[in-house]
Amino acid sequence: MTAPDNELNNRPAALQGKTRVLVIDDDRKLCRLIRDYLEPMGYEVSAAHSGTEGVERALGGAWDAVILDVMLPALDGFEALKQIRRTSDVPVLMLTARGEEADRIVGLEMGADDYLPKTFSTRELLARLRAVVRRSRSPRPIQAEEQEIVLGLLRIHPGARVAVLCDQPLGLTPVEFDLLLCLARAQGRVKTRQALLDEIRDRDYEVFDRSVDVHISALRKKLGDDPKTPRFIRTVRSAGYMWIAPDDA
Repeated sequence: MTAPDNELNNRPAALQGKTRVLVIDDDRKLCRLIRDYLEPMGYEVSAAHSGTEGVERALGGAWDAVILDVMLPALDGFEALKQIRRTSDVPVLMLTARGEEADRIVGLEMGADDYLPKTFSTRELLARLRAVVRRSRSPRPIQAEEQEIVLGLLRIHPGARVAVLCDQPLGLTPVEFDLLLCLARAQGRVKTRQALLDEIRDRDYEVFDRSVDVHISALRKKLGDDPKTPRFIRTVRSAGYMWIAPDDA
């Protein structure tokens, strides 16, 4: 038997060590199903059933991750994500009703960390949720000699996870920063999509899509890089991506 919605929204604060997840979806049954699946796995799940309420709760609480539906009444998921990203870098996993590519591209380019079609399996939900939470909690170890990476007007600070172009900080999502760092470290060498995914995602995370292409597209936009005449990231057909070395620019 599942709990009524008011119980779902008014549960006590999470016990120490639990992962706090906010589900923003007007489908109350789905919210309960997500809660009933995740809570035995060590998650504390709360729900908001409109975009406006979801933004308020996302910005007003300490969440480890947000699961956000695209199709919401009044304030849709894209606008809710935009408002959340103005002041928060909490990991956001987008839900799309039909899994359409257009929805996925828009969400990822606006700062979502990953996405799922609403036909997802519970195992896929758990795998993706674990991946985005782990990425946000556990920056990869930085080698002692790796202080700052300087590539022309671009400066990357691995420890602080900050990138600055022309003295202006770039507002990168965790995935975008990881991709930037991977490409910068391999300057002048091609990195395949699979190699990039292996470096930015947990090893036990199953790859279901080519969302790396969308994240690269978003990263290019923030760098002001035209893929037709690239200054930074070159697409190598049938191979992957490469950070352009000065001699190849």
